[in-house]
Amino acid sequence: MARSDEPVNIEETVVKINRCTTVTKGGKSMSFSAIVVVGDKKGSVGIGFGKAREVPNAVNKAVKEAKKQMVKIPLKVDTIHHTVWGRYKAANVFMKPASPGTGIKAGASVRAVLELAGIKNILTKCYGRRNPLNVVKATLLGLQSLRTTEDVELLRGVKIE
Repeated sequence: MARSDEPVNIEETVVKINRCTTVTKGGKSMSFSAIVVVGDKKGSVGIGFGKAREVPNAVNKAVKEAKKQMVKIPLKVDTIHHTVWGRYKAANVFMKPASPGTGIKAGASVRAVLELAGIKNILTKCYGRRNPLNVVKATLLGLQSLRTTEDVELLRGVKIE
């Protein structure tokens, strides 16, 4: 029952599961929220956030949303084209291309997005707040702001060597 425009081998990673308790007149009611990253390791990645009374349901909701929100990231073999900042609310993520063999130097939230996007060599640093949801969103926004050499040539109308 997969859609035709959906990538075939999608992997998913649960970044964080939060437990939330609401106190009401009738007692305490627990619910869970999940942050999930999905990707095909070939440049497509998406993030999702789901809430439910049970963990599996929250994860399933998050995966469904993440698949809907998948975006294509321009890659340069196994790293990014240039240095970039991702900013979302108070979370700032700095990403810098690295030479082959470096690996992914990143925290857990950023690593989940980068691995599933297909990036293998990159240096990152997280500034400001480290809320996992905001860090994941900042990372994705930073990756979406990447430009290839061809994009820049078209924008400027000149040839770049």
